[in-house]
Amino acid sequence: MLHDADYYVPAGVLAVALLAKLPALLRRWRSPAVRTVNLLLFLPCAGFIFSSAPTITAVNRLTGVNNLSALLVHCIMSAYSCESLVLLDYWRGGSGEDAHTLRRIRVWKVGCCILVVALVGFFALGDVPMERPGDFDTYYASTPFIREMLVLYLLAYVAAGVATTFVCGNWIIDIRRRTAHEPKTAVDGSLRIGLLVMVIAALGNIIFGLFKLIAIAARWTGRDWDALNEGLAPLMSVSGMMIGVGFLVPAYGPGLIDRVWNPLLAVTALRPLWRLVRRPGSIPKNAMFLPPPWYAGPEQVLLYRMTAIQDWMLELCAYCTDEVREAAYRRAKDGGAPEREAVAAGLAAMFTAAAAARARESPPPATDRNDLAVAALRTAQADDRDLVVSISRALVAGAGHSCQCTERPYGHGPARGTDENTQVPTP
Repeated sequence: MLHDADYYVPAGVLAVALLAKLPALLRRWRSPAVRTVNLLLFLPCAGFIFSSAPTITAVNRLTGVNNLSALLVHCIMSAYSCESLVLLDYWRGGSGEDAHTLRRIRVWKVGCCILVVALVGFFALGDVPMERPGDFDTYYASTPFIREMLVLYLLAYVAAGVATTFVCGNWIIDIRRRTAHEPKTAVDGSLRIGLLVMVIAALGNIIFGLFKLIAIAARWTGRDWDALNEGLAPLMSVSGMMIGVGFLVPAYGPGLIDRVWNPLLAVTALRPLWRLVRRPGSIPKNAMFLPPPWYAGPEQVLLYRMTAIQDWMLELCAYCTDEVREAAYRRAKDGGAPEREAVAAGLAAMFTAAAAARARESPPPATDRNDLAVAALRTAQADDRDLVVSISRALVAGAGHSCQCTERPYGHGPARGTDENTQVPTP
């Protein structure tokens, strides 16, 4: 179970995320989707703060109203559930200008306003003289008007969880059907992950609300099932955080995949070829870029490695013999390899032999075979935009073992993905 002050930890995390989104809010404050995203970060942050026992005590002392924090938390979480559904409608409705989408959003907001007014009214009519920071719901489960307030809030909370589960589940099914016939993009993958996280969080909210209702109903029959209320307190915190994560993944996931994950995979995939062609402690003669600093991002590292590898490959062409490439290419074709893999296998064998010749410090042979090697490389680059990755993978597959040289062991990694971004609502 969370301790009293532990609610400040998730509140602090959400506050940091809210500050990070503040510049976007100031730039695009007219966008209802952007405002909704920031509100979805603010509301659970406020909910966690007002759920903490020190804050409850402070609010009661400042206002002179016992258990006012309980009402505030119930109103905040009702608004949070409503805004979650509103943002889903904005996302799925594209620009949010669709008449059906706007009408449904108005229904959610009007329903939330009615619910909040009803909660405030029941609280004002009820009598809660004893401060109960930890068990307000079960302690006042039989108190007139407070009983109605609790049941109304929990029923609305469960209904919002069911609606969120239904909307996200249908959306996941739609994405799966569409991507079954179309290439899946980074946006699709991030959106599906975010929706799945929200479904799990919404199911947690449903369980939390139902168990709370059971604990309250048990009080009506004279039983003490308060353990259900107290034991599930962390579930509400985790579910609230997960819903926030679910909304942030589709917004930031595609950028992280394209700018961090895919470049890291590509750098890993290029490692065998990088080790083969480079001269330790030097840079290519015709290098367009200096080596990136240690703090450089994956994209900058990948750009440098791609250009450096290509420059070193051109330098190695002075040691290449096209007969080695042609022989390895024929062996790969005879073994049933596709054209692209056979071309990469031939070039891998050629550059492996060239690197061995350079290591022996023999002068580059001045023959027409070098020109043939350069021409073969240029042709392959025109046909395969990821040629360096293909050659690196061919090295891992052992294509270079067929030539008369000693090859060093190489690490390997998957090839770089080529997901294409499509426009998606990213508040």
